[in-house]
Amino acid sequence: MEPTDDTVEQPVVTKSHIGFEVIDTPWWVVFLEGIIAIIAGLFLLYQPVITTILLIQVLGIFWLAGGIISVIGALVFPGNRWWKLLSGILSLIAGIVILMYPVYSPFIVLTLLIIFIGAWVIVTGAVKFAWALKGGGWGMGILGILTIILGLLLLTNSLAGILILPWIFGFFLIIGGIGAVIVGIKTRA
Repeated sequence: MEPTDDTVEQPVVTKSHIGFEVIDTPWWVVFLEGIIAIIAGLFLLYQPVITTILLIQVLGIFWLAGGIISVIGALVFPGNRWWKLLSGILSLIAGIVILMYPVYSPFIVLTLLIIFIGAWVIVTGAVKFAWALKGGGWGMGILGILTIILGLLLLTNSLAGILILPWIFGFFLIIGGIGAVIVGIKTRA
């Protein structure tokens, strides 16, 4: 059979464009968030114990309020009722315990965070090491082993992690705050 002129041509897409929606946040909100992050970071560097206790108390208030909202939502709205109720009750318990024991709660919260970070670091290191064994290179293998060792150190000596974590958060808050201030100023201009 010979091709006829009645063939239908299909369009070919040669370029693809993925767009991102720009959040319309006023410049001064980003600038203010940056200033607050820098101040919180400086407080974490110079008064880590008091600032950590204060931040954990604020976290306790958020958990308490979130727990109340989740329990009310579970009673009012039928969708995922049991999960909302369970998460609400756990948030209420965590918020109440944190607010009742302001001195001990930072150690408990930070210990749980260090355990989570340690486990996450071990899994990340194992993935990097496995990737190295599959041809990722000896550099990736060394990085994987070092990452696993760091995770084991965090899990076996969580007190050292608890003592260092406020300073790490302080540095990250300062760096992120400076970035937000710069973005806020550039957005204004």
